[in-house]
Amino acid sequence: MSAEKELIVAPPQETALAVYSAEKGLEPWLNKIRVKIDEFLAVVPDLKTVKGRKEIASMAYEVARTKTAIENKGKELSTEQKKVPGRIDAERKRVWDILESWQKEVRKPLDDWQAAEDARVDGHNNAIAHLKLHAEALEGITAEDLADRIAKVEAVALGKQWEEFEAEAARAKDDSLKVLRAALTARQHYEAEQAERARLRAEAEAREQKEREERIAREAAERARVEAEQKAQAEREATQRRELEAKAAADRRELELKLQAEQAERARAQAEADRVATEQRAEQERQAAARRAEEAAEQARLDERRRADAAAAEILRQQQAREADKAHKSKVMGAAKEALMSMNITEELAKTIVLKIARGEVPNITINF
Repeated sequence: MSAEKELIVAPPQETALAVYSAEKGLEPWLNKIRVKIDEFLAVVPDLKTVKGRKEIASMAYEVARTKTAIENKGKELSTEQKKVPGRIDAERKRVWDILESWQKEVRKPLDDWQAAEDARVDGHNNAIAHLKLHAEALEGITAEDLADRIAKVEAVALGKQWEEFEAEAARAKDDSLKVLRAALTARQHYEAEQAERARLRAEAEAREQKEREERIAREAAERARVEAEQKAQAEREATQRRELEAKAAADRRELELKLQAEQAERARAQAEADRVATEQRAEQERQAAARRAEEAAEQARLDERRRADAAAAEILRQQQAREADKAHKSKVMGAAKEALMSMNITEELAKTIVLKIARGEVPNITINF
C-alpha cells in the first residue's frame, strides 16, 4: 500500500457538515477503513523479515494519516460552524479513539515482536556482562573467593541457547577465566608466602623462648653447683678446724656434716624442680604464641572476606543504577518518538530526530531525562 495517500478520502466539503453533524455520520468511512484493516490483518506479514515489519509499520502509518485527515476536516467544520461544535467534537473524539485503537491493533504484532527482541538481546548482553564482572575488581580477593569465581564461570554452559551471542559469550568466558586463573596463581603464591612468614616468626619466637628458659635453667644449676661447692669447701675447712679440736667434738661435727649433705640434696632437688617448671612454662608460652598466630591469620582472612563482599555489593549497586538510567532514557525517548509520529512523521524519521536531539546534534533543543 502506498504511503502517499490515506486509506480513504475524507468527506467532501459540500457534504462534510451533514456527515460530521449527524450521529455516527462517519460510520460508513470507518467501515471502509475497518474492511481494509481486516483485509491486511487476514495475512499478517512475516515479522522475521525487514519487509514484513515495514509493511505493518506502513499500514499503521496509513491509519494514522487517515485519522489525521478526518480529524483535520472536522476541525475545519468546527471552526466554521460554531452552532454545532458539540456534535462535531463528539464525533471527532469518537472516531479519533476508534482509529487510535485500530492503529494500536495494527501495530501490536510489530510492537510485541520488538519488545520480545529487545528483551532477548538485553538478556544475552546482561549475561555476558555478568560473566565479565567476575573478572573485575580482584584487588585483595582471597584465593578461596577467586576459586569460587572460577568455578562459577566454568559452570556457564555455551551452546545454542546463546543464539548469535554464542561467540561473544565464549570470548567473555575465556577472557574471564584467563584473568581469574592468573589472579588465583598470584594470590596463592602471596598467601603461601604470608603463611610461611607467620610460621617462621612462630618458630623463631619458640626458639628464643626455649633458649631463654634453657639459659635460666643453666644459670640456676650453676648457682646451685657453686653454692654446693662453697658449702663443701666451707665444710672441709670446718672439718679441718674440727679435727684440730678435741676428739669430743667429732660426733657433733659428723652430725653437722650429715645435716649439711641433706640440705645440699634438697637444694639440688629444688633446682631440678625449678628447671622442670621453667620448661613447662616455656612450652605453654610457645603453644599460646602458636594459637595467637593462627587466630591472627583467621581474623585477617575474615577481614579480607568482608572487604570483598562490600566491593561486590557496590559493583552490583552501580550496575543496577546504570540499568535503571538506561531504562528511564529509553522510556523518555520512546515517548518523544510517539509524539513525533502523531504529527504524520514515520517511525524511522521520528526515531532519527529523537536520537539526534539526544546526542545534542539539533541546536537549542534538548530532551529532559
